[in-house]
Formats: sequence, C-alpha cells, structure tokens
Amino acid sequence: MIILIVAGGSGSRLWPLSIPEYPKHLLKITGDKTLLQNTFERAKQITSVDKIYVSTEASHSEHIFTQLPELTKERIIVEPARRGTMPCITNALQIIAREYGNDEPIASVWADQHIRAVGGFVDTFKYAAKLSEKYQRICLIGVEPDGPSTKFGYIKKDSSIDDEAYLHNVDSFKEKPDHQTAQQYLESGDYFWNAGYFVAPYKVFKDRIEQYSDEHWTKQLQRLQQATPEEVDDIYLDYQDEPIDTALIEKTPDLMVIPASFDWMDVGSFDDVHEVTPQDEEENSSVGSKNVIIDSHSVYVRNEEDKPVAVIGLDNVAVINTPHGVLVVRKDLSQKVKDAVKKI
Repeated sequence: MIILIVAGGSGSRLWPLSIPEYPKHLLKITGDKTLLQNTFERAKQITSVDKIYVSTEASHSEHIFTQLPELTKERIIVEPARRGTMPCITNALQIIAREYGNDEPIASVWADQHIRAVGGFVDTFKYAAKLSEKYQRICLIGVEPDGPSTKFGYIKKDSSIDDEAYLHNVDSFKEKPDHQTAQQYLESGDYFWNAGYFVAPYKVFKDRIEQYSDEHWTKQLQRLQQATPEEVDDIYLDYQDEPIDTALIEKTPDLMVIPASFDWMDVGSFDDVHEVTPQDEEENSSVGSKNVIIDSHSVYVRNEEDKPVAVIGLDNVAVINTPHGVLVVRKDLSQKVKDAVKKI
C-alpha cells in the first residue's frame, strides 16, 4: 500500500499562527511534533518509508525536507504552483504509478489533521485498501458524526455491499448544512462527515477520470503520462484550479464508503485547537511563558513572543499573539478569521 500525504493550503483560519509562507501542517499545534510529522508517523505504521510520498507546493518544499529527513527528495513531489487538489493529486498519482505500477492501492491523506487512535487509523486504511483492490472501486473513509456539526460536508451512505462488514455504496454528498439539517443527518444514522480520505489503485483512479471527469482532466492526464520530467511543470501550470471533490469524486457513481475506526479532527480553527489543548479546571488553555488569565472561562491564549499577554474577565475567546499579528476572536466565530485575513 502507498500513502500520499497532501501538504498544501494556507490554513488562513489559524492566522496569525498559520501564514501562507508557513501554514498549519508545518506547526506544532497539538504537541512536540508538527501536524505533518504526526501524519508521517501514522503513515509509517501502514507501509514502509519508501512507499510514502508528500505532495507540496514549491514555496513549502524546503520546510518539508527539513521536517521529514527520512524521506528522500524523490518522495517529495513539488508542485510548481497552487492549482487545487485535483491537479495536485492527479499529478502525484501518475508519478507514483511510474514507479509502482497500476495495481497497488494508493491512499490520499491530509497532512494537517489530528488523530489520536493511531491503531484504528492503520486498521481502517488497510481495510479500505483491501476492499478497493477486491472491488476495483474507490473506497472513501467517512467519520461517524458525534454531533450536529455545520463545519463539514457529509456523505450519505446507501445499501451495504455483499456481506462485507461496514461497507456501503455512496448515495450522495451534502454541502455544509445548517444546524437543523445537521441534526437530522445525525439522528438518521445514514451520514458520515466527509474527511476527504479515499483509497484505490491507480488504474481505478485513471479509469474514473477518463469516464466521469470533464474532458480537460482526461487530456491533462494523458499529457502527463506522455511527458518527460522536464515538461511536467508546464503541463501542471495549464491545469484548472479545482478541488478533486467536484472534479472527480462527486461525479463518480460507484463509490464505496466505510466508517473510520478512529477519532478525527480537522483542527481547522481555534475552537478546534482549544479542544485538543490541555485545559485547567476553568477550561482555559495557555501556550507561552508569559500569559496571565484571570476570572475567565474557556479561553485559549497562545503567545509566540517574549512579552506578557493578560486576559481578564472573558469567556469563550481565543487570544493569539505572534510576530505576524494579534487576534482576539470569540471561539464560536473562529470560522470568520479567514474573512479578516482577506481584508488584511
């Protein structure tokens, strides 16, 4: 089995901690290792190091080399520019297939997600690989919702497949819902959170792209397969900017899905970061050596500079101080940080 770690994005909802030049997967958010390093450690429990690839954009590649010294440079796929996840993953898949052929399952995982139950993560991906080989179909991994979240897209499962444990056809995809709709999804038991994980052999991905994606993607894939290494960058720059969800996954009618047997968190905003950070009896978290929190509840303070930060009489807020800026946000509005970043 081959693991492709997708290490892109800017993590704008975690500004000013995450910035475009140094996004969240490169940061130590949940411990003494970065999110990327933790993802790499999980991948090593699924397969050997020579079967782990990282796809990243050119501006971040040196950081990847530094953080993952076990990987050879041939295993780090550098995108010449940001073009969305469809170009990123399509490009990486055909590079992997050149070395390992068309038949071995390839799992696409994100570099910036927080997983604690590593054993369950390993077992789930190995099971998905087995099923994708057996049925020659793309297998998704959905996360059982533990509440009516409005932050994620959803996968609706359909009928079970043969007698396989927990394996279902995919009925449809749902965009991020309002709270009432999310509650209905939760109560029905028919929906997973869409974590963006999928597994299949390269020949299955190639077949589905040729059958169901727009002609642009089929032509670009053919160009990549026939290109010399020197021509790849120019082809990549001709790609449309589109996520793989809309370009391929949501157009493929024979998807399968299994539930994740592990906890999962996107760590996409500061309310998520606070949740995975140790808290005191007042549910406050303090990261940094010169923070003071008085008469406050459910506050997350992170101070990246050598100066004091004091928070007094506040509830449900995050206060972030870094050399790149200062953020004070009500945690339930953390999703709006990206709107401030646009204005900045």
